[in-house]
Amino acid sequence: MKVRLNLATKALETHRRFLVGAGLAAFFAGSAFLGLGWHVYSARRADAELRARTERTRLEMAKLESQRKDLERYFGQKDIAELHDRAAFINTILDARGFNWTLMFMDLEHVLPGGVRVISIEPKQVSGRVELKLTVGTINDEAELKFEHALEESKAFTEVRIQHVGTPSAGQGGNQSADQKVVQLTTVYSRS
Repeated sequence: MKVRLNLATKALETHRRFLVGAGLAAFFAGSAFLGLGWHVYSARRADAELRARTERTRLEMAKLESQRKDLERYFGQKDIAELHDRAAFINTILDARGFNWTLMFMDLEHVLPGGVRVISIEPKQVSGRVELKLTVGTINDEAELKFEHALEESKAFTEVRIQHVGTPSAGQGGNQSADQKVVQLTTVYSRS
């Protein structure tokens, strides 16, 4: 027969709680190590992709800059520059011929009140739109105000700016005795 008898002076201690705690701490530390390692790997891979994309962009920029310099050299040649100037001149002539004078005069006729006459019209093509410099003679202040108001309300004429208001001079031509005022203004003709 066997008898269980503990002859030790101290009771038996188990290290189970320590071992479980140490095992859990090692597991979480290992998981954190793997997670951070994966994060570093992903960041380095993304950085490598960014560096490769940056290098491709830099090479493409260098290639485009080289092409731009070649084109500048080509268009800087005297005969090519003369051809460009001639083409620009022809384009301005075509733009001027494409301006519909009849429609502009019809629109001006609709906004022109009694007592106002047109002395001069100077159209100018500016960045794809037609700016008109109008000089008109008026018989009184009321006619001038009616004309300015009609221009501002018109859909065909926009950006009305009065440049000068004065009395008629000998060089303004025509029926000077009827005009008491001469108004110079600029406007943009929007139907061109």
